Amino acid sequence: MQTRGKWSASNVIWTIVFILIVIIWLMPILFALGTSLRRLPDVYDNVLAFIPLQPVFDNYIKLMDRLPLLRIVMNTFTIATTVTVAKLVISFLAAYAFVYFDFRAKKSSYFLFISSIFIPFTVTMIPNYLMINRMGLGDNIFGVVFPLVADATGILLMNQAMRNIPYSLIEVAKLDNISDWRIMKDIIVPLIRPQLTSTGIWFFINSWNEFVWPSLFLKTEENFTLPLALQLFMSAEGGTDFTVAMAISVITMSIPLLLYLVFQKYIIGTFTSAGIK
Repeated sequence: MQTRGKWSASNVIWTIVFILIVIIWLMPILFALGTSLRRLPDVYDNVLAFIPLQPVFDNYIKLMDRLPLLRIVMNTFTIATTVTVAKLVISFLAAYAFVYFDFRAKKSSYFLFISSIFIPFTVTMIPNYLMINRMGLGDNIFGVVFPLVADATGILLMNQAMRNIPYSLIEVAKLDNISDWRIMKDIIVPLIRPQLTSTGIWFFINSWNEFVWPSLFLKTEENFTLPLALQLFMSAEGGTDFTVAMAISVITMSIPLLLYLVFQKYIIGTFTSAGIK
């Protein structure tokens, strides 16, 4: 019987295809990084040169002189972290109540929550905008955070994760008079840690890249987030000084990447342990 070797023709073809896909995916990132390290006249001479022959940091220096960059980075990080933690906590508690508690109108309440996923953002944008302004949170990063702290998608994901847990575990815990807080902490959280991790990463990335909602409230540069600062250079500068725009693009995408590199051991370990279990 003929067996295919390790480097059979199909393996070689698929390897080449995957390498091409990776190269195509990396090209915009390499372009942004290379352009951020070049002077504007050099870019006009050769736009498609990904590797600068003489790297310079003038664009980053100009960016720091033009904007309160550290404050903007902290604003973005504060919004993304606060929204992520709030969404995870609220989604977890709401899903626990829907799965393990019995109360009147339980199914209809859950249906209403999940139905809000299909409501377009433009429908709730104006009511939320008026409500936040009346609360005196206009041009404030917490005015951006407040309408985003609950997410029906998170409730749905947590609900599905908890339904996969054998209900007998919860029944045994309740027969031993274990409180709901201890059940959540000692039983539920360890069992759905992969879902919590992946959902938290998704929440953080979406909050970090949010543009439309912060642009409605944040008017002063001291309260800007990184996507708003990027748009500032793309519009106010007429789109001509795009080397500086590429510099802030690199900062915008590098910070989530650095956070992943720092916490990758915990993230990968979480999914690996879940697979072993």
